[in-house]
Amino acid sequence: MAIPKAELHLHIEGTLEPELAFALAARNGVELPYADTEELRKAYLFDDLQTFLNLYYGLMAVLRTEADFEELADAYLARAAEQGVRHAEIFFDPQAHAARGVDMGTVVTGLTRALARSEERHGISTRLIMCFLRDQSAESAMETLQAARPYLDHITGVGLDSAEVGNPASKFTEVYAAAGELGLRKVAHAGEEGDPSYVWEALDLLGVERVDHGLRSMEDPELVRRLVADRVPLTLCPLSNVRLRAIDVLEEHPLARMMDAGLLCTVNSDDPAYFGGYVDDTFHAVHEALGLDRERLRELARNSFLASFLDGSAADEALRAKYLAEVEAYSFD
Repeated sequence: MAIPKAELHLHIEGTLEPELAFALAARNGVELPYADTEELRKAYLFDDLQTFLNLYYGLMAVLRTEADFEELADAYLARAAEQGVRHAEIFFDPQAHAARGVDMGTVVTGLTRALARSEERHGISTRLIMCFLRDQSAESAMETLQAARPYLDHITGVGLDSAEVGNPASKFTEVYAAAGELGLRKVAHAGEEGDPSYVWEALDLLGVERVDHGLRSMEDPELVRRLVADRVPLTLCPLSNVRLRAIDVLEEHPLARMMDAGLLCTVNSDDPAYFGGYVDDTFHAVHEALGLDRERLRELARNSFLASFLDGSAADEALRAKYLAEVEAYSFD
């Protein structure tokens, strides 16, 4: 049994396994440019973030109906339960679907059908976070936020993802301010491929509560001091960093040094179908590559619940306390 944990950096579109991609393609009459699942898996070898994104967005073509999104989310939750996930805060990319003629209602309704029964079926509490694509315009992001208004009962927060370099957080100050006025929580990808200035902007201009990735924060000692002092969580994704060539080999990942520096680090899978492992696979990988002992792994699991958005009510706090108790009681033997 895997240590109980929360997953806070997970793109639901990035859980699309080749087998499901082909099944949905057949159901929806979509022709994929791959002979079979084996050939598609071979395509999961990336030179950089943009190479990955080209495949990632291309495969979304198979997602058409509410049933498709429901099946996608349920498949992830089943795998996550096996990986020890007890709480998941799930990203989705509505602009990528709208560009294909799939509207917000189709996406949110399908996802929330799976999420609504997740605690009963999989033992996992959930939250849904809507991401804006940073390589699209600020106007498109604002239109997306407006389109989400009828569904805000199902959406906890907003995020910012896709190609980082050349698309700083400063593009999105207005839409993040509007999201805050609607009561939405704020996170953003920053410092994955972009330098520490991208993290500073996410903090100071967007007012994010968590930094997704934050990998390059260690390059700026003043930024590290800020993140430590304000207890800003980082949702790191080590396997993703290696597959996207942000880190050459996992043994060079700064996770251990970041924890030593007092940063509130969590470990997540990002886009696990593409990056070779789900979240507990990532725990095992960093344990082996970085020599993280059992108490460091327990710290990462503890941090995942502390960094979660389980803080909106007495019921949330009770659930978080329950999960934290499970972490402390967990035996690695």
